[in-house]
Amino acid sequence: MATLILSTAGHFIGGQIGSTIGAIAGQYIDQTILFAPRARHGPRLGDLSVQTSSYGSAIPKLFGTMRVAGTVIWATDLEEHRSSSGNGKGQPKTVNYSYSSSFAVAISAREILGVQRIWADGKLLRGAAGDFKSETGFRLHLGDEDQAADPLIAAAEGAAFAPAYRGLAYAVFEEMQLADFGNRIPSLTFEVTADEGAVAIGAIAETLGAGAVVAGETPALTGYAASGDSVRGAIEALADVVPLSLGDDGIVLRLTAAGASVATIETDEESGRRELVRRGAGQVPAEVSVAYYEVERDHQTGLQRALRAEGARTVDRRALPAALSAGAAKALAEYRLASLWSGRASATVALGWRRAGLRPGDRLVLAGEAGIWRVTRRTLGPMTTTLELIRASVTALPALAASPGRPVSEADLLHGPTVLRLHDLPLGDGVGVRPLLVALAGGTEAGWRRATLSASFDDGASWRAAGPTAAPATLGHALDALGDGRSALIDLAGTVEVQLIGGGWLESRDDGALANGDNLALLGEELIQFGAAEPLGEGRFRLSRLLRGRRGTEWAAALHVAEEPFALIDPDMVAVIEPPDGSLGGLLRVLANGIGDDPAGVEAQLTIEGAELRPPSPVHLNARTTAGGDLAISWVRRSRQAWGWTSGSDTPLGEEVEAYRLSLSGDGFARIAMCEAAAYLYTAAEQAADGAVLPIQIAVEQIGTFAPSRPAHLTLS
Repeated sequence: MATLILSTAGHFIGGQIGSTIGAIAGQYIDQTILFAPRARHGPRLGDLSVQTSSYGSAIPKLFGTMRVAGTVIWATDLEEHRSSSGNGKGQPKTVNYSYSSSFAVAISAREILGVQRIWADGKLLRGAAGDFKSETGFRLHLGDEDQAADPLIAAAEGAAFAPAYRGLAYAVFEEMQLADFGNRIPSLTFEVTADEGAVAIGAIAETLGAGAVVAGETPALTGYAASGDSVRGAIEALADVVPLSLGDDGIVLRLTAAGASVATIETDEESGRRELVRRGAGQVPAEVSVAYYEVERDHQTGLQRALRAEGARTVDRRALPAALSAGAAKALAEYRLASLWSGRASATVALGWRRAGLRPGDRLVLAGEAGIWRVTRRTLGPMTTTLELIRASVTALPALAASPGRPVSEADLLHGPTVLRLHDLPLGDGVGVRPLLVALAGGTEAGWRRATLSASFDDGASWRAAGPTAAPATLGHALDALGDGRSALIDLAGTVEVQLIGGGWLESRDDGALANGDNLALLGEELIQFGAAEPLGEGRFRLSRLLRGRRGTEWAAALHVAEEPFALIDPDMVAVIEPPDGSLGGLLRVLANGIGDDPAGVEAQLTIEGAELRPPSPVHLNARTTAGGDLAISWVRRSRQAWGWTSGSDTPLGEEVEAYRLSLSGDGFARIAMCEAAAYLYTAAEQAADGAVLPIQIAVEQIGTFAPSRPAHLTLS
């Protein structure tokens, strides 16, 4: 609309020139004001509240080394962050929303030594080296009785209302970025060390009992998560599958390893007939399964089984909140199955008061009966002690080997520092009104994922958010210097070796894929395409079958040196930084802040030349002398709107008007001429007036709407 109005008004004021000026002004208003495309909005959450854990959730007391799930005990609402991005080519901006949250997670109801790895939704969040794979602040409170309130919680709730959670080990995540987790707080599990090395079951019981438990020598566990409302409740799951002697004398709980018998009951001690009961094999399970936390598989849940050929087709299932090796868990399953089968035999004996000291859990030998028997119940009567017994299994765990199963853990790759590169490239369709500035980012380590960008166009006086980096770019450098080459045909002779960083990879492409733009790369200042990528090992590749000087960069084909930068130009790996109006010729400074970077970030700078706005240099520059002695100079223009093959149609001009600057120079003379067509006649009279003699240097630039092209050169000698 504005184009039509201003074009008409300009015609009445200034004729054809006024009409052109009016059309240009109107087009700008239409594109940037009246008919500017509406911004596209990315996914956005409607409810920013956080679902916290239920009140009363049990928090275990940890021993040894365990992987446990945390319980959220405090959280802020989700915080929304808004950023916009656009490519400066008349396309609509995209408004992106990201979310973060701060929260605290309880880990152990007793003091711990530290936390190693952390998983979020099953993915590694914190590596063994303490590095985080997603952006977050982190503080760990070990759970001692003197710990102070967390400063973030105190700031949010007020110092008088912020609990210190003394005796509770917990972690605080500050401003965790939630994009990797569906914009919600993920399910977290922690690899926790509460004690150095393996811990004996008896030591666990004594700690939990606080003087109410006396323990002797007992088996040890890699880790254990004790829960329940009593010491008995916390360890009784172990007593069914571990050879323990668990007794209660009314004062303390006595816990020892199941050893030799403590007494032998002779026949003459019994006052009454001995009662013996043997159940049939069909009443005993033929299989026992023990679920546990597998040490060799990052403490993920494991399962070991013990089987017998006879017995009921049922399974006795046991789940232990304990960290074990596969062999140890297999041994527990075998011990449990043996105990069930030996326990088919039970007995009741009546003894005198001399045996009143025997307690449930004690083991003894019955004269005339094989095996060792365990006291399950004691009844004191008039001058009698009645014991209910069950035949016990072996007293020691077998030494067994078992497979832990195939590990499914992801690689613990360091994030490492960010490598940031800025480029002013002619990658668009030629209709934009601003330079096309792109940021390529990767890392020296294979685990690098992303960084946050900030941009300044006033030499650091002000900074604005520029969104996140794109997918990790394939970056590297040349190991040798690529020779000069022509852009008209495939360069079959030229090769270059490149060294990639961060575990990058390159692949070969056929000619059809190259015609579609695949394997576009920036080597130094020249855009090339490569058909063959030969891997040489350790991140090195030899590139050949090259297309040179892509998108008008043939001017840089002769400027290559060893160690110059290399980057694969993949649309998914490019972050566009939209410049403001009037930025051409200015300085762009960009800061990248990634997880592995210093707080000051990583900076890169770029002088904005506007390669996207600059027409490509003319080609086929030619000069011939006419019969009259004139010098007829001609050339062929190109267009920044026609990088592809345009058979059957004229190449679009791509600029407001067609204009050229022609420079002629030689020994003692120089002449500049402005041309409206791709030709110029340097007359014999002008040559005589200039005193022009050979050699003569000729240079032609196309005058673009925003910037001139690079010159095309010809020397007449």
